[in-house]
Amino acid sequence: MSANKTETTAETQSSSPLDLFGVTPTLFAFQLINFAIVASIIWFLILKPLTKKMSERQRLIDDSLDNAKKIQENLQKSEQKYQEKIDAAKSEAGRIIEKAGKDAGQMGEAMRGKAKIEIENLIEQAKKNIRSERDQTLAEVKQAGADLVISALEKILSEKIDDKKDRQLIEEMIKKI
Repeated sequence: MSANKTETTAETQSSSPLDLFGVTPTLFAFQLINFAIVASIIWFLILKPLTKKMSERQRLIDDSLDNAKKIQENLQKSEQKYQEKIDAAKSEAGRIIEKAGKDAGQMGEAMRGKAKIEIENLIEQAKKNIRSERDQTLAEVKQAGADLVISALEKILSEKIDDKKDRQLIEEMIKKI
């Protein structure tokens, strides 16, 4: 047995480390070829289309992100333009309100002036009417006074004075003077 042992140890020492694992150079070459075939099949059938799909997906995602950035920029520009238009509309509304206030003030002033003129015209017309009525009343009072004097004189003289009688009285008065 000791001779066997020495032979076994000698065989183990002369064999290569690959022999220990049961790998022979021909088996190793076939496994290497088999691995290369499987790797090339995996590469061409799975990995290459997968990497192509992934690069297309990455490009699609990048394009979508770029479009989202452009949309965001357009949205910001639109909001800015919207705000500018709102500000312009507010300032225009302020100017319109201010102009309307000025116009209303001017119109009120014009209406006050017109009303003042109309009131002055009414006062002047009323004064004319009062003068006319006063003159008419004075004329009526004078006429009434004259009629009263004539009636009183007629009663005093007991006869009515006519033009002939009036002339006679005047001539008599002239003669007496």
